[in-house]
Amino acid sequence: MSYFKFCPNCASQNIEFENHRRFECFDCGMVYYQNVAAAVAVIMERNDEILFTVRNREPKLGMLDLPGGFTDSDETSEETCQRELMEELDLEIPLENFNYFKSQPNNYLYKGIPYKTEDLVFIAQFPENAELKLEESEIREIKWIKKSEIRLEEIGFDSLRKAVEEYIEMEVG
Repeated sequence: MSYFKFCPNCASQNIEFENHRRFECFDCGMVYYQNVAAAVAVIMERNDEILFTVRNREPKLGMLDLPGGFTDSDETSEETCQRELMEELDLEIPLENFNYFKSQPNNYLYKGIPYKTEDLVFIAQFPENAELKLEESEIREIKWIKKSEIRLEEIGFDSLRKAVEEYIEMEVG
């Protein structure tokens, strides 16, 4: 079932949205590609713990998450990490402190519309004596969880669950 019922250009219903990727109107010829969106997440380390946020909105309300978000136009992934940490936690981290870890595809279902994302995961050290101020519209609370006590099933997004699992295996191995 398509979530587009009409062409946004001419309002025709003579449309096709093949694999929720390529939209075409057979009346006016409009073609739209729903490409993958870039997003970032940061594994914030402090000694033997990782900082998790608890989501305060859908999707995945109440589930564990990593700080991060969608990349804006003309923004590098590291700049996105920096901006998102400032917006969500009032935490300033220099760009050079973000170390790329891995990428992971994700399905982000928002208000019934599936968005394909490519989540780029970075690792950073939590600054000593830093204080956090939560963006409460997005984050209910933060949790510092020991690596050995992380319950993967409590992480909301499959992509981040897989990334954290690989991170823990890398640390143990």
